[in-house]
Amino acid sequence: MTSARVEDLLREYAPRVLATLARRYGQFDVCEDAVQEALLAAARQWPTDGVPRQPHAWLLTVAGRALVDQWRTDGARRRREAAAALDPTDQATAIDRDDTLTLLFLCCHPTLSAPSQLALTLRAVGGLTTAEVAAALLVSEATIGKRISRAKQRIRAAGARFELPEEPLRPERLRVVLHVLYLIFNEGYTTSSGPALQRPDLTAEAIRLTRTAYRLLPGQCEVAGLLALMLLTDARRAARTGTDGGLVPLDEQRRDLWDAARIVEGQVILGRALGSGPVGPYQIQAAIAALHDESATAEDTDWPQILALYDILTRIAPGPVVTLSRAVALARVHGPRAGLALLGTLDADDRMAHHHRLEAVRAHLLEESGDITAAYESYRRAAALTASVPEQRYLILRAARLQRG
Repeated sequence: MTSARVEDLLREYAPRVLATLARRYGQFDVCEDAVQEALLAAARQWPTDGVPRQPHAWLLTVAGRALVDQWRTDGARRRREAAAALDPTDQATAIDRDDTLTLLFLCCHPTLSAPSQLALTLRAVGGLTTAEVAAALLVSEATIGKRISRAKQRIRAAGARFELPEEPLRPERLRVVLHVLYLIFNEGYTTSSGPALQRPDLTAEAIRLTRTAYRLLPGQCEVAGLLALMLLTDARRAARTGTDGGLVPLDEQRRDLWDAARIVEGQVILGRALGSGPVGPYQIQAAIAALHDESATAEDTDWPQILALYDILTRIAPGPVVTLSRAVALARVHGPRAGLALLGTLDADDRMAHHHRLEAVRAHLLEESGDITAAYESYRRAAALTASVPEQRYLILRAARLQRG
């Protein structure tokens, strides 16, 4: 079996094994370490020895033995629990139960910072090693190791139990879970720094985890909305870069390169969600993505409808990034000056002070309005603000073209 296939299996089973151990013993930190040992053992053995007939049971047994070893070094404590960890009948019952959703809620505990939630989710639920999490988030392995360690300590200090939040707390906790998955996807779709525009491995992981939440929470419209948004957005991935790796803006993309199957799946999921419950921001964003995907050409895009959806999004989930996107739609419908006026309202917002996309959008609208000198300066400022090499190169080229023209 190939290493890639083994990796897929490990990512599938890792959260279920961890959830089983954490539910049984309640010690998330030591259970997570034990599962990591089991994953490393499987990564070494399975490619050469073959995948066991019951991969979940194999991982559960190895992780259980790692726990026993740990407890023995601590003074031979918890003998009875360690024996239960290796009880085949107990394992069989555990294998039939999927506690991945509970694990997601735990990793997105409100006492953790957003970076810690991201790192812990990728490691514990995504099954990534510390090195893989570091690579995914473009942070040093030592930093990620400390971040994960502190996160586990905070969970223990908070007295968090391995169980679903009480019903009154679930909506807010679910909002945090979805936000973490959204952040993972966004970092993969447009990386914040580095030589590559996108990280397909990271977007794939975000989609996989969101599919899991969708399967476990079939009645949650916003879970469906987020999954639809990811699919409808990721469908354009192949057309977002040219042969040289450079950024290709939406209007210039070859739409025949878009993933039609992914678009259809996203549309179906969104269609089922809309009208079946409260409409939230992820459903609105998915509807906007669907309108882009349904357009045969850039000229066919239904910008008035997109603007109307952004008006709704502004009311239910206001924020500077929503305003930025709405300014683009407003400019398409009412002209670049209208868009520039709306952008001006963000100049005093500290959250956008170092956001290169504000200057990039401003540059584009200034160019469309005919103010070439101001557009050139905005393109240069935007390029200086981004740590993404492809975006920086694109912005510099746009500025150079104006200077030549």
